[in-house]
Amino acid sequence: MTIEELMQTLTPHQRAYIDLNLGDKITNGDYMLASYHLVPSAKRNILQAACEVASESSTGTNFPVKTETPYARLLNALVYDVNLEDNIVKIAFPWRLFDRNGNVQNIFTYIAWNILWMWDISALKLIDVWFPPVMLEQYDGPSYTLDDMRKYLWVYNRPILGTIIKPKMWLSSAEYAEVCYDFRVWWWDFVKNDEPQADQDFCPYEKMVAHVKEAMDKAVKETWHKKVHSFNVSAADFDTMIQRCEIIRNAWFEPGSYAFLIDWTTAWWMAVQTLRRHYPDVFIHFHRAGHGAYTRPENPIGYSVLVLSKFARLAGASGIHTWTAWVGKMAWTPGEDVTAAKEIRYFTEMWHTFEQSWTKIPPQDEDLLEVNAIDKKNMEILIDDSWRWMKKCCPIVSWGLNPVLLKPFMDLMWNSDFITTMWAGCHAHPDGTRAGATALVQSCEAYQKWIDIHEYAKDHKELARAIEYFEKK
Repeated sequence: MTIEELMQTLTPHQRAYIDLNLGDKITNGDYMLASYHLVPSAKRNILQAACEVASESSTGTNFPVKTETPYARLLNALVYDVNLEDNIVKIAFPWRLFDRNGNVQNIFTYIAWNILWMWDISALKLIDVWFPPVMLEQYDGPSYTLDDMRKYLWVYNRPILGTIIKPKMWLSSAEYAEVCYDFRVWWWDFVKNDEPQADQDFCPYEKMVAHVKEAMDKAVKETWHKKVHSFNVSAADFDTMIQRCEIIRNAWFEPGSYAFLIDWTTAWWMAVQTLRRHYPDVFIHFHRAGHGAYTRPENPIGYSVLVLSKFARLAGASGIHTWTAWVGKMAWTPGEDVTAAKEIRYFTEMWHTFEQSWTKIPPQDEDLLEVNAIDKKNMEILIDDSWRWMKKCCPIVSWGLNPVLLKPFMDLMWNSDFITTMWAGCHAHPDGTRAGATALVQSCEAYQKWIDIHEYAKDHKELARAIEYFEKK
């Protein structure tokens, strides 16, 4: 059936949620845009299902109600474009629907929750979103960024090199701190708690923090190189989460030497935004463990990695895990990971559906005409002038990287503006953690000097052992 024929099948209720002639109005600042891959149920056609999705995700329900007002109808989400060949539906949401004061979880409640269980659809995947400049101004965005971390560490022109302590459990507080020390004393920058680490009986939180501080101080004194530790502050309630943040504050870490990790999938947006608003001077580390239930490409219902990453930037995360573009062990294509990583990093990026500019003022403003070109050259923008644009969010990559795979991954990313958190790639080295840490530094040095790692390994035994071990896996 054609679009015209499908239009004839709509009920009056469904017609209130479609306008295929919106034209320029969709980008006039009134609407947040969303694109979905939609497959209707057997009892609906795609246009009927799309209108039901627009209704349920804005002002309506499955039947007209007598309490509807003319003003309420102004806030209807509107289907404005349908691609019958690819089953792509685009919906415009009046962003005045959403809770004021930058409430990200409220947006998700509309566009990616209740509608996912509607009987009208057999598949519904939120692919991309677009935020108008006037809407961006209402949301926090990142405060402390990768650029701030680089200035603290004095590390430029390479990734921030990091690890996750393994095994993830059963190390005591002292044992955990000792592995941190072994890693840091060989010139690495960044260590993070594994996401399940909390306040277990074998590793009490307060004692772990105190021992990590001691180990960090010792490593800094020996290497004359500053370090950063990312502590998991996820907890059963907000009071405990804040208490854990204050334990870290009260341990007298140097400002800039610690980050707060939050398990987004279980703690949700409120926890992310609470940290961003309470601690604007701290790197907010957004961990997305469990997101695959919604984002795996083969999942017919949910949302994309790109959508999740964009909302992380909107909420104020300093960095979000983006995995390793299939160079490592996660089931994602290079397109998914690189797309997400670039969208949260750059000022303007065009990928799945929309060209997103993270500016809070009209992008045609004369002062912004050259910003995109400057940004693509990796020159510093999105740092100051917070009234103009939303600061960038940092890709944090892990899951299967090792010294052999560092260059292939950087080639995919086209730059080194990210944090690595290698774990097996460090701790599984045949000669232990220190040798593994050294091998990764040597691999990074080879990349910076444009030397093949096999050639560089001839004079660097730790890298040679890493190549011998990991290339067999």
